Amino acid sequence: MAETKGKFDFAIDRGGTFTDVFARLPDGREKVLKLLSHDSQNYRDAPTEGIRRVLEEETGESFARDQPLDTSQIGWIRMGTTVATNALLERQGERTALLVTRGFRDLLHIGTQARPALFDLEVCMPEVLYEEVIEVEERVILRQDSCQLPRNEPERIVKGSTGESLEVWQELDLQRVEQDLRRVQSKGISSIAVLLLHSYTWAAHEKAVVSLAKRLGFTQVSLSSEVMPMVRAVPRGYTVCADAYLTPKIHLYLTEFSEGFKGGLKDVDVLFMQSDGGLTPMEQFCGSRAVLSGPAGGVVGYAVTCYGFMEKKPVIGFDMGGTSTDVSRYAGQYEHVFEATISGSRLFFRSGMFVVGPESAGAHPGPACYRKGGPLTFTDANLALGRLLPSFFPKIFGPGENEPLSTEETMKHFRTLTIEINQYLSTNQSSSSSAGEHHSEMSVEDVAMGFINVANEAMCRPIRALTQAKGHDTSEHVLACFGGAGGQHACAIARALGMKTVFIHKYSGVLSAYGLALADVVEEVQEPCSLKYEAGSFSDLDSRIKQLSQRCDQILCKRGFSSSQINIEVFLHLRYEGTDCALMITAAGHPSNAHSCMSGDFRTAFTKRYLKEFGFTITDRPIMVDDIRVRGSGKSGIRSKVQPKAEQKSPSPIKMTQCYFEDRYLDTSVYLWENLSCDHSIQGPAIIIDKNSTILVEPACVAHLTEDGDVCIDVGTGTQCVLGTELNAIQLSIFSHRFMSIAEQMGRVLQRTSISTNIKERLDFSCAVFGLYSSSAHIPYLLCVMQVFRDGMRVPVFFVASRGHHADIGGITPGSMPPHSTCLQQEGAVFTSFKLIDGGFFVSVTEALMTPAQYPGCSGTRNLRDNLSDLRAQVAANQRGCQLVGELIASYGLEVVQAYMGYIQSNAELAVRDMLKDFARRRRQETSSLEVEAEDQMDDGTRIRLKVQIDEQGSAVFDFTGTGTEVWGNCNAPRAITLSALIYCLRCMVGQDIPLNQGCLAPVKVIIPPGSILQPSQNAAVVGGNVLTSQRVVDVIFKAFQVCAASQGCMNNISFGSEKSGYYETVAGGAGAGPTWNGRSGVHTHMTNTRITDPEILESRYPVILEQFSLLPGSGGAGLYRGGDGVIRKLRFRSPVVLSVLTERRSTQPYGLHGGKNGAPGLNLLHKTDGRVLNLGAKNTISLDPGDMFSLFTPGGGGYGSVDKQDGGHQLPSKRRCL
Repeated sequence: MAETKGKFDFAIDRGGTFTDVFARLPDGREKVLKLLSHDSQNYRDAPTEGIRRVLEEETGESFARDQPLDTSQIGWIRMGTTVATNALLERQGERTALLVTRGFRDLLHIGTQARPALFDLEVCMPEVLYEEVIEVEERVILRQDSCQLPRNEPERIVKGSTGESLEVWQELDLQRVEQDLRRVQSKGISSIAVLLLHSYTWAAHEKAVVSLAKRLGFTQVSLSSEVMPMVRAVPRGYTVCADAYLTPKIHLYLTEFSEGFKGGLKDVDVLFMQSDGGLTPMEQFCGSRAVLSGPAGGVVGYAVTCYGFMEKKPVIGFDMGGTSTDVSRYAGQYEHVFEATISGSRLFFRSGMFVVGPESAGAHPGPACYRKGGPLTFTDANLALGRLLPSFFPKIFGPGENEPLSTEETMKHFRTLTIEINQYLSTNQSSSSSAGEHHSEMSVEDVAMGFINVANEAMCRPIRALTQAKGHDTSEHVLACFGGAGGQHACAIARALGMKTVFIHKYSGVLSAYGLALADVVEEVQEPCSLKYEAGSFSDLDSRIKQLSQRCDQILCKRGFSSSQINIEVFLHLRYEGTDCALMITAAGHPSNAHSCMSGDFRTAFTKRYLKEFGFTITDRPIMVDDIRVRGSGKSGIRSKVQPKAEQKSPSPIKMTQCYFEDRYLDTSVYLWENLSCDHSIQGPAIIIDKNSTILVEPACVAHLTEDGDVCIDVGTGTQCVLGTELNAIQLSIFSHRFMSIAEQMGRVLQRTSISTNIKERLDFSCAVFGLYSSSAHIPYLLCVMQVFRDGMRVPVFFVASRGHHADIGGITPGSMPPHSTCLQQEGAVFTSFKLIDGGFFVSVTEALMTPAQYPGCSGTRNLRDNLSDLRAQVAANQRGCQLVGELIASYGLEVVQAYMGYIQSNAELAVRDMLKDFARRRRQETSSLEVEAEDQMDDGTRIRLKVQIDEQGSAVFDFTGTGTEVWGNCNAPRAITLSALIYCLRCMVGQDIPLNQGCLAPVKVIIPPGSILQPSQNAAVVGGNVLTSQRVVDVIFKAFQVCAASQGCMNNISFGSEKSGYYETVAGGAGAGPTWNGRSGVHTHMTNTRITDPEILESRYPVILEQFSLLPGSGGAGLYRGGDGVIRKLRFRSPVVLSVLTERRSTQPYGLHGGKNGAPGLNLLHKTDGRVLNLGAKNTISLDPGDMFSLFTPGGGGYGSVDKQDGGHQLPSKRRCL
């Protein structure tokens, strides 16, 4: 099917800036072409123009641009496009309405309730894609045998595709839906997305809606049950909205593309690349599968070429374009692509650190060297070091787009920055210098090289995340580099990661297009399931797999594939019962046996992968099948027939140039790729150039040309730069990334190896590396600390720590978060210090975890198994931290690593001092006083009072004198909690990305009166101090500095349970508005950022029905900028449970600032089955009967700035985050 003799075949990647064309000519030759994706003065459509140019050049015939192209000479066309991606990022999709089950209109706005950047007070998140919401009168719930609800029989009982029984509580009101559809249709909306709860297993209501909508004339109707038939309403909702929003734009583009050819391409095989790396016919190409259409081609390209060439060694794809860098992994299966914007990133020197990005210069104005007034960027750094040669670039720069790259403009900007850096270093490093020690000035080249090294280290972090997060050894991979800019950094990045080989395909500059020619045609079908993977289910599984496989096979046969060309892959989405972590598993390499289904031994495949990724298996739990997926592939990819000829003589450089490496210029040979043959080896330093990319072969590296004409580089270790203990600003930035990377990797190990929902799914944990030990204070969080020793030393040289929220460690209530505890022992097990590992063996901690049972009304831990598993996970995370710290010490030496740990803390101190100096300067201009103060109170009236005295040298005294006394309750916050809140606030006010560390507190003196709520006695109850009082401390600090209005000021801790099960969650509220932003609605704020359980998972695992989860309109304070709204969350219980509520801001309001109105307080109501409605207050524990409903109304955020009463607040243009 791929070989069309005597015709032209085209594979085209239409990117945002450039369109790449790969053409297979009738005589077997290959041709590549690159042109602008948008050039309206010369052509209407770039792919059509690319095809036209190839036909003209190769046939000698003339093809008019304004006439449809003759298709008689075209065999096939394959395309990848960013049309969907661009429409998504630029919000240029179709106007869309969302139809969702009543009570969940804001479900997709709230999402997981977590915010993307912990320290950004302006919460910027992707806006929803729909502009109208229709709440559909219907409700379906999963049937539970243990349900004890006192109600009449449901309307009817139905069976879902998973085999589960469901109760139809409320039939679909189609008459109401029709009225609502006509209403949105009258507004010009013709595209709708339908998301009804539990439709993944029973889709009858969704299908009834689509029939009605099509009858009414809606042109695009996307059903969540068809687009993504998987459990979890939130991700399914995002996907169906993307489909409805983007598919009309895709179809419009396809129509316009087809009109550029005679007959509308009816006789041409046209296939489009999907996000999963498979091709699909043009008429089936849809929005939900098109978002990664462009990058997917490149992943296929390196997967097919490099993975096979390297004898199936796992490969990391490194796609570095002009403005962004994508990394991906292939080891027999395609994995997700992660983006890290680097290459177009701007360069900054901030508070003594070299910073690359995240701000980007974009395509316009672009880097300084583009001659359009742009800033210094990563590209300029390469040009300054001689790694880019302007003479090999087209003259398309400058205002008239007819000039070459400007080295002069780049160097001018670098000289200015270098002067600034040297002035800073001479001023700020002199105080730390020894007598007579002189810090030499940095040259322009030193500065540019510093930015390159910092950026390379930053690009290593997502690669480590992609490999080590799943238990893979990064150094065991090959780095496959493509994109125009990647070759300049491949050697350095591979060396930093311990990789030995870099592979660069001959078409690396257009690999996304070439990958399209190599790809398979794919048909994929999926359906949900709820079976256990056990002998009694195998016949049912086999039957369903067979049906899905036959469907794929039939579709591919209709597309012209023979049986020998079709490959069927079966995947099962498996998880251990009672956990939320499911893995999509193939049984490849694990043939079927007497103890498996016919498609393979999925149990062995699952347990092996689970062990590799998470470090353990759960042998006593059944394995559940959540979904069945079958992927049929029609083998249709081509293989390049063009191979370079071998030459006996050595390669000759076309010129010699000077490139800067680390500390000097080196003579560097320059070669044209097209002049090299397959027996050539090139010793670095060297530059290999083709018309689409530049490859830098670094010193100690050797490049070889393969038989297919690709470049394979053996990466040598190079010369290790000897680093002293004196401060080096470049190394300071690099060490910052290294220490952050260690903490991140520890976190990934902890998440991988933990078993509890709190840690694995809600991500309620933290990890750290530090030089001095400090203790934890909040009881349900167990802090596991491990010492890092070096040979010959009796004292530890570093500490690593992991802190995790254990769901239960005993006490008076399930969940160990009692609302009314009055002493520490009521909150669960207390650990002042406990040796967990002794002689390499795990010490039994069972007795300590059961100790609370000796106190009146208390129990020992109610979930010992999970406690022990999570503690082992914390030990594994710490062990990883020790290993990585040891590797860092082995590379640089103990004294250097300890010195830079100190320098990073000093840098944090400096950043805070700069912030305080700036605040003092502005304060002095506004008023003569450098003293600020603020006060707020808890719901019980306890005051938190703060007075801050700031001096103009950048130090401050934070005095909490006047704060209320220790309380008879659990809102007491140990001193460590107050310091944590303070360090969080300082980091937010600094406003730049610095590692969070103790140095932030160095310029600050903190006074807390002993015996106060912020420094209670040793045995005081403190469980509410961390989750409630900490938030109020943050509010008070921000109020003193007038930073922003108060956020909801509460984490809304809700837990319920019985002897059989337990559940804990924290719930979002409104964020405070600021001087330039509206507060975000329905989001976690400040001292917490945990996720919330998806509604469908919640209802399937626990005896509860979620009746409503939406925003609480008007709860945010009015102002020039409005505070964010809180949420409404209603839980109806199906069995007897004990409910615990631990909240704040129920009698006090989140303050507004500068005339902004206060946010509304929260409210906790209980609706009894007898009709009574009870106010539970802020803190309570109560036994509930089946049918009782708990209604949670969370606080809104305060408004900022006064506003005319006629105007409800300032609506800012939406800020869109790149996805």
